[in-house]
Amino acid sequence: MTRWIATQRSEPVATKSWPPRRHGPLQWQPANVGWSDHAFDEHHHGRDRARVSDPGPAGYGDRMAAIYDRYVDPTVGATTQSAVDFLARLVGSGRALELGVGTGRIALPLAERGVQVHGVDASAAMLDRLRSKPGGERISVTVGDFADVPVEGQFDLVYVVFNTLFALLEQTDQVRCFANVASHLAQNGAFVVEAFVPDPTLYDRGQRVSAVRVEADRVQLDASRIDPVTQRVTSQHILIGADGIMLLPVELRYAWPSELDLMARLAGLQLRERYAGWLREPFTATSPNHVSVYAPASA
Repeated sequence: MTRWIATQRSEPVATKSWPPRRHGPLQWQPANVGWSDHAFDEHHHGRDRARVSDPGPAGYGDRMAAIYDRYVDPTVGATTQSAVDFLARLVGSGRALELGVGTGRIALPLAERGVQVHGVDASAAMLDRLRSKPGGERISVTVGDFADVPVEGQFDLVYVVFNTLFALLEQTDQVRCFANVASHLAQNGAFVVEAFVPDPTLYDRGQRVSAVRVEADRVQLDASRIDPVTQRVTSQHILIGADGIMLLPVELRYAWPSELDLMARLAGLQLRERYAGWLREPFTATSPNHVSVYAPASA
């Protein structure tokens, strides 16, 4: 009998995703391994050691590090190359800084282009994964709150991808992040944000439960609640199968592009470009995602 693992669709970032998933909708895919293999066990072992009660970036990273690449990262595999191309054109031969670098999906191929890349992440477990990969030694990393931008020096490019900015759960932290980025940007530098465009209308009475996949021996349920006052969404991806149950919690504070633009202005930055995706598709009223490029207002 075919065994299944939980992975995610490789789909363009422009595909609508709401409730917001920091790393996209998990999908069941046939494979040669199952929940009983070491990745599932490793996830549960890591989760026991993680700060399960911590909804912020550190707790998320500690919970997800053991399974991130295998079960989560493939959702954006189709956009990785175009994202790296986009960022490489911006930074040229300069220095780049990734906020929420994780296991290095973007940082590693960008470094392979000859770019000097530094990464910040709140999760030491995520950074351990990055360091263990080929080329990981080329990435200079710092453990810390990326809202603080806890690094020295100026950068020609600072970027935060795939909704990671929304892992900062307070508006004040997101504003602080913009301000600290601005203080580390070179005069002609750029700050790139990739995020979804919120669509709260998809919620019914502040909640949403969906059966993402139903198979004879596997079910995935997604349960989310939205607080429109704080702009927070709390989600749980629930994977149920004969080999066990996996819970993948995510909490985000979403912001509309116009709110991000105001944060940028408060930090002395201005919107330079906005696209619907990494291929520079036009951004319209119906675009579900955006790639926004900010630059110093004095540039």
